[in-house]
Amino acid sequence: MGLHERRQREKENIRTSILDAAFSLAKTEGWASLSMRKIADAIEYSAPVVYDHFENKEAILYEISLNGFHCLHIELLKAQREHDNPEDQLKAIVDAYWKFAFKNKEYYQLMFGLGMQCSGKGMMKEEFSSFQDMLYDCTYEIIKKKGSNPENACHSSHALFSAVHGLISIMMMRNDDIPSTMNKTTLDETVSAFIKSL
Repeated sequence: MGLHERRQREKENIRTSILDAAFSLAKTEGWASLSMRKIADAIEYSAPVVYDHFENKEAILYEISLNGFHCLHIELLKAQREHDNPEDQLKAIVDAYWKFAFKNKEYYQLMFGLGMQCSGKGMMKEEFSSFQDMLYDCTYEIIKKKGSNPENACHSSHALFSAVHGLISIMMMRNDDIPSTMNKTTLDETVSAFIKSL
């Protein structure tokens, strides 16, 4: 391996260490307490080394959130591929989204700015629309099967996304006084009622 390749690999390793340390710190201390200094201390480098790889904390958070959207997209695709008809696909996709949110709270909070500023403000994340796109596709297919007006698919799927995201947000921000089983039941009932209404 040449000198250039070695330096490139070292640079990539430091970058990965920075992202891993930031995510680990967020899990133990929360996103709000994260700082460039804490990340530098965690990887045992000086702060300027961290700034060599990322312009600021926001750039680190943006990178981590993209990874979160990528992981979510994989889970949604797995759920979708387990079923053939759009009704079952829709239920499975919503269920996978719900499970991802609570299995990966730190990711979800960062991805959607729950209790904090949303990372990458003003920057479009291609992965951001994955869930909404899948909801739209299933909704459109169900409407088509039922012979309803396909022009309603966009509005209807957006309403379902809002309901699902809203339930998750409420539960994450007020989980002490709301039983998780009640919210999951509400979610399942909402999806069933949504399918019937199309």
